[in-house]
Amino acid sequence: MRITELLTRETINLSLSGRHKLEVIEDLVDTLDKAGKLSDRHAFKEGILKREEQSTTGIGEGIAIPHAKTTAVKQPAIAFGKSSDGVDYESLDGQPAHLFFMIAAPEGANNTHLEALARLSSILMKAEVREQLLQAHTKSEVLDIINSHDQEEGEEKTVSSDKRFIVAVTACPTGIAHTYMAADSLKAKAVELGVDIKVETNGSGGAKNVLTPSEIEKAVAVIIAADTKVETDRFNGKHVIEVAVADGIRKPKELIERALKQDGPVFSGSGNKTTGSKEQKTGIYKHLMNGVSNMLPFVVGGGILIAISFMFGYNAFKPEDPSYHPIAEALMTIGGGSAFGLLVPILAAFIAMSIADRPGFAAGAVGGMLAASGGAGFLGGIIAGFLAGYIVVGLKKALVGLPSSLEGIKTILLYPLFGIALTGFAMIYAVNGPVGALNTAITNWLTGLGTGNAILLGVVLGLMMAFDMGGPVNKAAYVFGTGLLANGVYEPMAAVMAAGMVPPLGIALATTLFKNKFTKQEKDAGKANYIMGFSFITEGAIPFAAADPMRVIPAAMAGSAVAGALSMMFGIGLRAPHGGMFVVPLVEGAWLMYLLAIVAGAIVTAILIGILKKPLK
Repeated sequence: MRITELLTRETINLSLSGRHKLEVIEDLVDTLDKAGKLSDRHAFKEGILKREEQSTTGIGEGIAIPHAKTTAVKQPAIAFGKSSDGVDYESLDGQPAHLFFMIAAPEGANNTHLEALARLSSILMKAEVREQLLQAHTKSEVLDIINSHDQEEGEEKTVSSDKRFIVAVTACPTGIAHTYMAADSLKAKAVELGVDIKVETNGSGGAKNVLTPSEIEKAVAVIIAADTKVETDRFNGKHVIEVAVADGIRKPKELIERALKQDGPVFSGSGNKTTGSKEQKTGIYKHLMNGVSNMLPFVVGGGILIAISFMFGYNAFKPEDPSYHPIAEALMTIGGGSAFGLLVPILAAFIAMSIADRPGFAAGAVGGMLAASGGAGFLGGIIAGFLAGYIVVGLKKALVGLPSSLEGIKTILLYPLFGIALTGFAMIYAVNGPVGALNTAITNWLTGLGTGNAILLGVVLGLMMAFDMGGPVNKAAYVFGTGLLANGVYEPMAAVMAAGMVPPLGIALATTLFKNKFTKQEKDAGKANYIMGFSFITEGAIPFAAADPMRVIPAAMAGSAVAGALSMMFGIGLRAPHGGMFVVPLVEGAWLMYLLAIVAGAIVTAILIGILKKPLK
């Protein structure tokens, strides 16, 4: 399939009007929608923005390739847009982007479509193509330029020269653009440096140019440029350099030179898969978030069931009480006894698994169970997860010298046996006592807070929720609130949710009240923020904050601080850690006052944005 079967005259816009990243995305989505390529433009745009949250698709050299693979695409297509003035697209090189290719791939895209999209990514790595596109004045010229460089490529041949040889694997979450651009960047730089290289691409159409055992054995080192999971056990004993896929595009020379120097740790296989180092670079935060994200379904489901049980009249399993209801008891047993009973073990297990792969899971789960039963609670579970993970990592190193004939029993016997035992002893004799006492002290302090201190805590939680809107500070506040649920303290969770709903609601309200200060695209995005705010999706405010951080972020923080403070002042408790407006009626306390806190915060944010932002010229 030719690229120009996907890129047509109807999907080309040579005069983009957008001045910001969000506006350009909106323009290109409109182009695809008007060409009849989308079945749901809003869902497709959400897919594009979700991909941007993972890492910017502004790859540098004046190019951005936003892309999404979703059921919202009716027909596979490519939209091309050009901005003569350039747009701040948060590109990897910090320079404005001029050329934009938006790729729309349906969920069931066949290999011919995916191969055409991969060839486009490769073509754009050529400087002469980029220059020609910048100079193009008509749609026909654009199509002719792409056609002249669109040639089918055969499979790579196995390298057999006597030069030093390295192998690489590239992969990105969607497997459409960055995967192939990183591969072509590495191959081009290798040719320039006189180095032999073979690159395996893990794209949407599956792995291509798969590395053979003999090639891996011959290679002096392995480069993994990936933001998603890659099979790594085959590289056991090789020097492996793991980086983000963007580094494969931007830093090929540095990576190849590092590979030639074998400047990377020797990989020790564990029967599992790993992810690209973009995640690994986040260290402790990444491990903690892995535990929290896997725990959240239990928190959300269990918390809402507990809240509903009180609506039915749950009364501590007392059938003789007139308010007793068997459904309420069942809901409490499911939500409180079972779902909440698994919170700490699940948290610890997945923290440990993030650190030590699958061998760490069992030790983490047992450590978490001991923390829960020993009174160490949520804090003890976090410690148990990290403790188990690093104990198993230590075991891997300690047992590396075992004969190869015993390799098979490590994962099935030695790691779980010693990992569970050592973690268990540590939890029982070193962790549960002091952490349990600390946990009890924190719980007692929070439950005994006076009005003034409660308001101050609400202000702090509100500021944290709006500071980075889904980033580490926001997550820290959220983890604090959810962690206290298991200890029977529900007020901070209510403050956290109220504060988290304010930024998108406040921005949405500002776009409604102060229309002269926002572009048409921003006003349209503002309408969507009403939904995201009602649903407790703080990240809906990110595009506005990124476009104007000095005005939007302080306004959002002020509003969230007001909402958090009022929620704590009104003594509102919330057992459900998610749900937004849909769980407001389930709060403990006056739900109208809770609603007032949220509305007040949103109004404060909207008014401050209206005051701080200047009218459009």
